Amino acid sequence: MIQKIFCVVCFSLGIAGHYGQEIPEQKELKSDVITIYDQDLLTASFHSERRQELRKRMAPNSVAIFLANPIRNRSNDINFEYHQDPNFYYFTGLNEPHALIMIFKSPTKIDDEVVDEVVFMQEKDPETEVWDGKRYGTSGAQMILGLDMAKENQTFHKTKIDLNDFNVVYAGKIHKDIRDVPFKNGDLYDLSAKLMVKLDKVKGKQRNNELTMWCAELREKKTKEEMVLLEKAISITCDAQKEIMRALNPEMKEYQAEALVEFVFKNSGAEYPGFPSILGSGENSCILHYTSSRKPMMKNDLLVCDIGAEYHGYTADVTRTLPASGKFSYEQETIYKIVLEAQQAGIDACLDGNNFWDPNIAATTVLSQRMKELGIIKNSSELRRYFMHGTSHYLGLDVHDVGRYGKLEDKQVITVEPGIYIPAGSPCDRKWWNIGVRIEDDILITPGKPVNLSECAPRTVEDIEALMLEKSKFNN
Repeated sequence: MIQKIFCVVCFSLGIAGHYGQEIPEQKELKSDVITIYDQDLLTASFHSERRQELRKRMAPNSVAIFLANPIRNRSNDINFEYHQDPNFYYFTGLNEPHALIMIFKSPTKIDDEVVDEVVFMQEKDPETEVWDGKRYGTSGAQMILGLDMAKENQTFHKTKIDLNDFNVVYAGKIHKDIRDVPFKNGDLYDLSAKLMVKLDKVKGKQRNNELTMWCAELREKKTKEEMVLLEKAISITCDAQKEIMRALNPEMKEYQAEALVEFVFKNSGAEYPGFPSILGSGENSCILHYTSSRKPMMKNDLLVCDIGAEYHGYTADVTRTLPASGKFSYEQETIYKIVLEAQQAGIDACLDGNNFWDPNIAATTVLSQRMKELGIIKNSSELRRYFMHGTSHYLGLDVHDVGRYGKLEDKQVITVEPGIYIPAGSPCDRKWWNIGVRIEDDILITPGKPVNLSECAPRTVEDIEALMLEKSKFNN
């Protein structure tokens, strides 16, 4: 019997694994195998092509340097689940800490070998892997990820790389919150410290702002491979939005609503929420980034449900606002329809060639006019009291992804998310108090009309109320 295992390398057997390789079933493999279980990850060729696109922008005889993300400590000896630096992942595919990559404009001689790039990373270590899981190791990084050269991270300081040999040096962000791992040579703390010594000697050669802009330029336009993963994340998020519509009732706590949507994420294969889920009801619907999720819901509450599943690094961001009772009150429906009208105006402005902020202008124009008609504001300058954020950001490997904020272009994905938030005590009729509404969708820019990637989650009053009449499998 042959079992297909994705991305496998077995050094003790001398088997060089690759994407989609068939190997003998798991029991025949020895203990230093790394197995990647997901069969829809970005390919090694994707990351190689991204490195090549970066090289096209680099100056002659130059080098670009990126560090992995640090491990973040939660408390005492417990760390948060590791999440890679998006730029580092974009160019390498490596999801392990304590690593550094140098990407050369032209083939460069390192230790008597001419290479396009070199990554310094953790070597395999059976004792540590018992606790933390299998590592690629240097051989795996070359065989599976397709990196030209991989060396153990503790050799960085003695590898013959003089940055003075390059005309230009580009260095990515060096984090300030890197913790020193006791008794561990070559960890990220050591790598960054030794890198900074090298960088201090070539300050006049550094052009780091250009690197930041290139990363934004490359990442703001999604390839077909990226879109498969991003659309999967969005589909999972829409499924969660639909399930909370079916399950929501005034007897729920906010944390129960949060648990339900995040169950759908995990059950559908998402690794994490792409950001702390925002489920704020009643007065909490007016708090933009509310994350406590402890309030019991009341019959007349609205619930702002701002959530996004992260799938293989790519994050959705979809917001719906729901009546806990299943039926919007007159005042809630009035505000909701204003926000929906504003959002549609923003989406309609998501056209190739428009300025990035045109959707925001279109949406706020509607909000301002309608709020004046209701008598909630007297002039447009007062809108900021009730709508205090922009409508759009890029979406991708970060929920607030990098981008240049210039012209909208084909293959970009942005959000459109207007809102109105009227907390108690606001200088308007009390009937509007504690109504917070936000509607957010993920929009693909195309040469023609924009595509709403998250339209699978109902967003009209009528469609939301109709779905909320359906029975949820979580209410059995």
